[in-house]
Amino acid sequence: MADSKTQADFISSHIEASNVAEAREDPVDILAHDANVVFTVEQERRVLRKIDLRVLPLMLGSYFLQQLDKSSLSYTSVFNIQKDANLHGRQYSWLGSILYFAQLVMQPLGAVLLVKLPTGKLISCAIFMWGVTMCCMAAATDFKSLLGLRFMLGSFESLIGPTLVAVTQMWYRRSEQTNRTSAWNAMNGFTFVFGSLSTYGLGHIASDKLHSYQIIFLYCGALTLVFSVISFIWFPDSPMEAKFWKEGERDIAIERLRANQMGIVTRKWRWDHVLEAFLDPKSWFWFFLVLAISIPSGGIGTFGPLIVQSFGFDKFRTILFNIPFGAVNVIAILGGGWLATRIKSKGIVIAILAFPCIVGASILLALPRGPGSKGVLLFAYYLTSFLAGITPLIYTWHIQNTAGDTKRKAVTGMVFVGMCTGNIIGPLLYTAEDKPYYRKGLISNLAMFSFVEVLVVIIMLYLKFLNAWHAKMRTQVGKSAVLVDESMMTKSDLAQLGKGVNQTVGPREEDNAFADMTDLKNEDFIFVY
Repeated sequence: MADSKTQADFISSHIEASNVAEAREDPVDILAHDANVVFTVEQERRVLRKIDLRVLPLMLGSYFLQQLDKSSLSYTSVFNIQKDANLHGRQYSWLGSILYFAQLVMQPLGAVLLVKLPTGKLISCAIFMWGVTMCCMAAATDFKSLLGLRFMLGSFESLIGPTLVAVTQMWYRRSEQTNRTSAWNAMNGFTFVFGSLSTYGLGHIASDKLHSYQIIFLYCGALTLVFSVISFIWFPDSPMEAKFWKEGERDIAIERLRANQMGIVTRKWRWDHVLEAFLDPKSWFWFFLVLAISIPSGGIGTFGPLIVQSFGFDKFRTILFNIPFGAVNVIAILGGGWLATRIKSKGIVIAILAFPCIVGASILLALPRGPGSKGVLLFAYYLTSFLAGITPLIYTWHIQNTAGDTKRKAVTGMVFVGMCTGNIIGPLLYTAEDKPYYRKGLISNLAMFSFVEVLVVIIMLYLKFLNAWHAKMRTQVGKSAVLVDESMMTKSDLAQLGKGVNQTVGPREEDNAFADMTDLKNEDFIFVY
């Protein structure tokens, strides 16, 4: 970047002098003043560090609280919510599933809102509204009121997952996205640890006016409301609109994303993108892949503490024995993200993570329940928690293979519809009458883990075919068939190739990086396995 004050501060004056909305929304417009933005590796690292310090913690907090509030129902099951709220038959299972029914219904609206509205404000308002809902759940004393409030909770929480996927794509290079997505998904595991310890303490509170489940709901809701205020003040809407940049840093934050060939954000809804999303076989691959892993995730997530209790533990030991489950979650998510980044393959890592889940489910089905089997049963239960590492890889995998702002939001919506559908089905495959073996649920889980292994192979072969097709498209328009994917390279990889941080292969006018083109139409787009 030029050292001169005039040139370095050009973006600020450009935004002030032009239409503010357009300047903020269009990265091409913001970068129009400089034909070739150049910066050093150290300058980019400084910008990335600022993003990790200012944006990533808010993403972590948002997802942590969503998981905590959503999973609070499973903690209350150990403290007799079934008895205190007079729940019978499948009513507890429906309280687990109804949240995902709400998320399922809200996905189309969520996709539109993500395109149309400022991202930071949208997510902050959603956090506030579900915090209010959690507090209201403390006043619910029967199935009907709990069901209605769980539906509202799911409606507001439906925005968080798709929004964080969009935020990750908006701020990070493709080579950085896997680890960041794994980081905020790892909050799922931390939720198990924090939630178990918190409810262990809250469960000891003796109150004549409030049941244990009401205290737990009120506690979770209060935490969420406090965080929503922090989020509203500090969560930026996009790299173009963030207020924390120093002079020149906004240029770098935008330009470093050029190699992604995915655009950033347009806030324009395009129906041709929606049509392509539904006709693209990849979209349905992602849908069925996340559906398959969400069925066991929903079942074990809702009935996990009850499964552990069926091994012969009391309620307080059951809560404490869920802590290692959360720890394995964190290891699987962060380890899976690290390995996928290291070997540059999501599919292989997903196949690796599904294997211990198959082993764990098989042991739970085979072993009898009794004092002599407790240790092995717990080990098998912990093995199934490796499933937590698969979902964030699917989130990253689909977003890295989808371009075009509206198409990306539409495909993300389809992925979360699959996630919601699986989480609706999962708890309904488990019932209190099936304890202590829960055979129906565990058999279905084993089948889904095996299906994931098969589908991953099919997806990887299809992506390889698409790359060959794009190479042929480049040849037809006079470009080189071989294209190096700089977006998946580390800074050291680029340095070894003797390339600058963001040098482009051809002239900018032929570069589709910030054009709102879909992955299938952009011949420069490279699909990742």
